[in-house]
Amino acid sequence: MSDRIESLIDARIRAARENGEFDDLPGAGKPLPGHAEPYDEQWWLKEFARREGISAAALLPLSVQLARLVEQLPDEVRRLPSEQRVRETVADLNREILDYQIHPSQPFLPIKRVDVEAMVTLWREALEARFEAARQQPPPAADRRKRRWLRRGRSETPDHP
Repeated sequence: MSDRIESLIDARIRAARENGEFDDLPGAGKPLPGHAEPYDEQWWLKEFARREGISAAALLPLSVQLARLVEQLPDEVRRLPSEQRVRETVADLNREILDYQIHPSQPFLPIKRVDVEAMVTLWREALEARFEAARQQPPPAADRRKRRWLRRGRSETPDHP
């Protein structure tokens, strides 16, 4: 039985080759990708993640992902547009941390919930720093010309001395 199946497969491959179905395939005549690299047991996982656009961080254990999110939170908070978004972002992260604390997984990392008010304070300081930096910068040339024109127009009117 297996000889018949094998010969049937060989016959189909030979027919496809004769019909030109294997001509112009992508990668024809080129070596297989990664053939010169050392063997990696998880090559298929890495290839799947690359092909599907999954970051390597998504493959990390939940505890490590949460620890990284807590570590990156101050930078993220500084870029948020409003205090409400800061509070929502921290609340979402704290919910995930609480779920992890209730149902921990391996490897276990002790992760504390984030202080919302500390993050809001950080956001306010970053906002104030952005405003201060904007005040320190001279206005663009177009704005200076417009102001000069407006001042000139006011000084020439009889209502304004």
